[in-house]
Amino acid sequence: MHIDARSEGRIAVAEELLREAERHEVDVSRAAEDGLRRAIESARVARWLAENETAIDGANRWVETNGLPLAGFRPA
Repeated sequence: MHIDARSEGRIAVAEELLREAERHEVDVSRAAEDGLRRAIESARVARWLAENETAIDGANRWVETNGLPLAGFRPA
């Protein structure tokens, strides 16, 4: 995800975190963006896994029953 345009907004942040950020010269806007990116990606992965759980379980059961396809062609 690439973001060019920026938009100002307001978020509530614990005062102690803001003091620590200032003390360590952390760019709060950049840190918030980074945190949002990670949270969004985590939510996407969780949603994908939930939506595909049945198919993944089915594929795993098939491999447990039948073994890996083309296993005979794998190097020892």
